[in-house]
Amino acid sequence: MLNSALNPKSEWFGRVNVDALSGEVRRTILERVKLKLGFNEAVRALGIAKGSLHNYLTGKRIIPSSVISRALQYLNEYEFNEVVSGFDRLKALGIIKEDGSVDYPLILQAIALASRDEYLKHALLKFVVSNFKEDLRKMLDVSYAGLKMHWDKGFEEFLVTRKKRRQIKDPETMAYYRNLFMKHLEGKEISEELVDYVINCENKWLRNIFRHYVQYLYFRRIIGPEVFGWIMEVVPSRNYRMDVRPYPISIEDVIKTLDFLKKNHEKYYALYRLMLEGGIRLSHAIMLMETFKPDEVLEIPRIGLVTNRLVRFDDRNFCRYYLGVGEEVKPCEWAYFSIETLRLIEKYKGTRISGKVLSKYIRKHDLLSPKYMRKIAWRLMIQTISREVARFIQSRFGELKISELRYEDLLSEADQHYPSYITLLGSYLS
Repeated sequence: MLNSALNPKSEWFGRVNVDALSGEVRRTILERVKLKLGFNEAVRALGIAKGSLHNYLTGKRIIPSSVISRALQYLNEYEFNEVVSGFDRLKALGIIKEDGSVDYPLILQAIALASRDEYLKHALLKFVVSNFKEDLRKMLDVSYAGLKMHWDKGFEEFLVTRKKRRQIKDPETMAYYRNLFMKHLEGKEISEELVDYVINCENKWLRNIFRHYVQYLYFRRIIGPEVFGWIMEVVPSRNYRMDVRPYPISIEDVIKTLDFLKKNHEKYYALYRLMLEGGIRLSHAIMLMETFKPDEVLEIPRIGLVTNRLVRFDDRNFCRYYLGVGEEVKPCEWAYFSIETLRLIEKYKGTRISGKVLSKYIRKHDLLSPKYMRKIAWRLMIQTISREVARFIQSRFGELKISELRYEDLLSEADQHYPSYITLLGSYLS
């Protein structure tokens, strides 16, 4: 039994309006107390006869409010919330009145708590967006009626030069964005339905393109801050999962791939040698072989260096070639390679090479993918060359952040130390 000196008003159950509880809720509370204490102990605790408890539980008699008030003292607040539904609980706590009307001042006080409670604030915002999206739009005067989406030069320029964070400068990425836009968004009117479609689309990249277009419209002042803010809030960006990706590359796989290509496809063998020796990407290796101009003399403006495009170091068995792809997302200024690889490049220069056809050939013969050449080159290169110089050779300028004054020093250091990498590579491939 509870201590008789206990003041019910100081306990949680003192706030419960027992008279507002329905007959079904009262039986549920009584049943919970019976299960918790046992039938005989519940009878003693509630001060009623066994027959009365039986009749209350079977619905033969109405349960008095006084019995429920005593029963609540044997439950904790969590148990009460567990057995009483949300609507009945609101009635019992006085938020919903006997006649079904709402105690608005009390509700507004609860909502006001959101200004001080982050969890409540986010829960309230989420509920409003989910259940009153159209009302919220009207309240904020969010208007975009008749506004249709069109891919144009202005949007493309925005992606290249004005977009926040990383601009889209890779032609393949731009082409992918354009195709996705034309398939799903071109000519569509911005509406609640389109927003829902974008959110639920299987291809999550569509969210990013849609958000970029909304930013573009806002940049051009076609839509106001209300529309912009609402759409950017309800359309999440694509999630980027940062994880560790294992690359199970072994030097044996590299040797196997090169041996096969040397015997069966010499042009592809030349490409793989070029990627491995210089640590460059497939796209850059193809560009070099297709546009090879060894006798061209040029100036590198930002450092004022006049040089032959191809510089040979025959006594140390290597060359460097200025490809000059320095303004793209994936740069490649210099390509380093051996004299042996130079002979292969000269043999196949100017011929067209399809990256897709090459990839199909590699998959067919179960050979190592081209992308792994740059990775294995890095692993081997840093065994013989400092990381700073290795980054320069592989045009990892985003990691290097070199100044113009440091550029020529790194070029000289690369020329000095690169032969040690070629020697190491030769020990594996010989």
